[in-house]
Amino acid sequence: MRDILSEIWSTAKRNKLRTTLTGFAVAWGIFMIIVLLGAGNGLINANIKQRNRFLSSSMVVYGGWTSKAYQGLKEGRGIRLHERDMEITSQEFKENVDEVGAQYSTSATISHGQQYLSSSISGVYSNHTKINKVEMLSGRFINDIDVKESRKVLVFGNKQAKELNCRVGDFVNVGDFAFKVVGIYKENENGRAEVFSSYSAIKRIFGANTDDAGRIEFTFHGLSTEKANERFEKEYRHRLNAEHQAHPDDEDAVWLWNRFTQNLQMEKGIGIIRTALWVVGLFTLLSGIVGVSNIMLITVKERTHEFGIRKAIGAKPWSILKLIIVESVIITTFFGYIGMVLGVAANEYMDATIGHETIDTGLFKATMFLDPTVGIDVCIEATMVMIIAGTIAGLIPAYKASRIRPIEALRAD
Repeated sequence: MRDILSEIWSTAKRNKLRTTLTGFAVAWGIFMIIVLLGAGNGLINANIKQRNRFLSSSMVVYGGWTSKAYQGLKEGRGIRLHERDMEITSQEFKENVDEVGAQYSTSATISHGQQYLSSSISGVYSNHTKINKVEMLSGRFINDIDVKESRKVLVFGNKQAKELNCRVGDFVNVGDFAFKVVGIYKENENGRAEVFSSYSAIKRIFGANTDDAGRIEFTFHGLSTEKANERFEKEYRHRLNAEHQAHPDDEDAVWLWNRFTQNLQMEKGIGIIRTALWVVGLFTLLSGIVGVSNIMLITVKERTHEFGIRKAIGAKPWSILKLIIVESVIITTFFGYIGMVLGVAANEYMDATIGHETIDTGLFKATMFLDPTVGIDVCIEATMVMIIAGTIAGLIPAYKASRIRPIEALRAD
């Protein structure tokens, strides 16, 4: 084996360009498939993280603006959801609706000692933490008793609490009212931090003269298909539109954010991205395999005269076959490893740069690229595919060369 390795090294030095081209074809194919899969995983991971922020079997309902004239009323009329709409949701659609809540938001200045904070305060029901997956760090979230008794309680984000220098159990001032801090939650890196309180307390203090319910949010069951969700949304929108004298088919009067159908669409998108990446990646890998095959064919053809001399002085067909196979394996393994390392390094660079950038949508900040990495198993498998392909590419012409008669090989140009 030592003699074979020495001979391969000598051959590589004599044919630097050929060896370089072979190695580049191998390294480039593996590098590209790892980078492409890493970039695709970055997009997919960002979408999955965004999706996991909410309960999939939930909906949020917003008041919109009418886009159609109806019953003598012009289009462009603003629709505000009322508490009556909450009753309709819970009573008339109880076959599918589980827990109904609402979110009424206002802006206020909160003070604690010498510290001040201007923030949005959202009055919510206890199911808000289930629908939006709020992670508590200390204390508790708003509960049913808080809403029933209109308790003046607050739940801060961890950064907000640090800015106000307050802890669970402290009292803070919201305008002229004292509120007790009952919990601190972990702020989402991509979201806008809110201060939460009981729905009834915020509504009583800041919305006493209005029937505006804010936005309605509820969990549901039994809607396991896209068709079932579309049917429910149509019936639900028709009912609320009728309550607000809007055209039954006016989809702009009431806006529905259905997390279930959103997740289905995201799953389809993720599936398309994965398929496209693998197709492009495999074709890239295939181009590398073709390149290696062509170069190995040229290599064997160039050395046909040499193989004839070897056979003339007693070399066995297996020794010639082994020489070409070992050379093919060593070259593809060495340059395949280089391509794998460079691909992983490129993914790490993407993660350190664009992997931490966010886009502000107005309602929240979204990460568009997250953890663009590829599993080590995929890297090794891609490298092994190239090594096996390179070996087969060298095996076929090597077998022909080992079977050629010495006299024919010596006559070859």
